[in-house]
Amino acid sequence: MINQDVLKDYSKEARLINLYKANAFSLLFFIPVILLYGVPFYLIWGKQDYIEIMRSYVDGNSVHLAIMILLTTIIGIILHELIHGITWAIFAKRGFKSIKFGVILKMLTPYCHCKELLTTKQYIIGALAPSIILGFLPALISLAIGNFPLLIFSIFFTVAAAGDFMIVKLMLREDKDSFVLDHPSEAGYYIFVKTI
Repeated sequence: MINQDVLKDYSKEARLINLYKANAFSLLFFIPVILLYGVPFYLIWGKQDYIEIMRSYVDGNSVHLAIMILLTTIIGIILHELIHGITWAIFAKRGFKSIKFGVILKMLTPYCHCKELLTTKQYIIGALAPSIILGFLPALISLAIGNFPLLIFSIFFTVAAAGDFMIVKLMLREDKDSFVLDHPSEAGYYIFVKTI
């Protein structure tokens, strides 16, 4: 944890992303992610009956398929926020006591909030961790073993990190000697920039 006395030489500024824009970006982000993961998968594993592959996981029953997709989505969303929390808790002096979970009701957007100051590097690691663990790594495994449902999972949970990517893009412009405090109620953070 950063000593609060250090902050007397810093100014505090909010950096927020618009959740409506983040959701719109997510929809557009599907296209490059599908191409990034799907094209190599197709080139490696060739033409297959992908609908039949999905049905085979639930004995061809569409209702079971829908339930499986819904459960996977809910569990994945919970894991996404939990991964943020675990990663930031590693850097926080008070560990998991500094982590709060909730939902921004106006957008039905779940969130994880770290109540302690972090360095920009620590914040970025925590922001990107879910996309790596639930997106990039499953994509690589799906390419290695030819598992189509895992490919779909990896596409969905890479796209689910679109808001995280937007926040990291903002943060990469910040001075590396700055400190970050996760915003408690909005998508974004406070940046503490050295004034002296």
